[in-house]
Amino acid sequence: MASSLTLSNIVAGYGAVRVLDDVSLSVGAGETVALLGTNGNGKSTLMKSIMGMVRPAAGTITATIDGTSHELVGRSTEEIVDLGVGFVPEGRRLFPKLTVTENLLLGAFRPTARSAIAKNLDFCFETFPRLKERSNQLAGSMSGGEQQMLALARALMSAPRILLIDEPSVGLAPLLVQRTIDKIKELKDGFNLTVLMAEQNFTQAVRIADRGYVIVHGKIAFTGESAEALNNNDLIREFYLGA
Repeated sequence: MASSLTLSNIVAGYGAVRVLDDVSLSVGAGETVALLGTNGNGKSTLMKSIMGMVRPAAGTITATIDGTSHELVGRSTEEIVDLGVGFVPEGRRLFPKLTVTENLLLGAFRPTARSAIAKNLDFCFETFPRLKERSNQLAGSMSGGEQQMLALARALMSAPRILLIDEPSVGLAPLLVQRTIDKIKELKDGFNLTVLMAEQNFTQAVRIADRGYVIVHGKIAFTGESAEALNNNDLIREFYLGA
């Protein structure tokens, strides 16, 4: 069964600083939804709110996973991962002094994933042949593109049903950005995932997104119900396309 995610009227921030103001969005079963916005507009805070790393002051976050609904606000990050929500954080956050394989195995700590370690490891190595070639290499000695592959693969080792990806293009050369976005689509299809991707590279994000939202100063400024609607929006033309 497919899984979905719904945020309703989320208010969140850090201490007295409000970053998200009444944010509502949804990711339907099997969709790839892009959360578009330039730096400092609240994309990462929203992702951290879903994952329990930032606790919202108001609002609800509901994950429906394999037909069962779960309220995420108030749960710990570990509990949210255990439900089947995977996260690829901005900056990758790997364990640099551990090998590729060790990083991947650490991604499979949740009980549901442990029985499928061999299968998921094979899938990750098939999808990212470079990781298989460098399975015994320390993660910190790899290139930025290889580290992004590893971060994606590590998240998949938890056997998620919903996958959150924060700024996958950061620090990558343009050609590697394109390859990374293509891999996200491949992984989404291969694992039958529901994906929410925060990204400021509009051109690359809309290539694989079914639809998307634009966040400006912590508020949803535009909802695009299709990639075409995103491409034709004046706000996006101004901020992303230089029109």
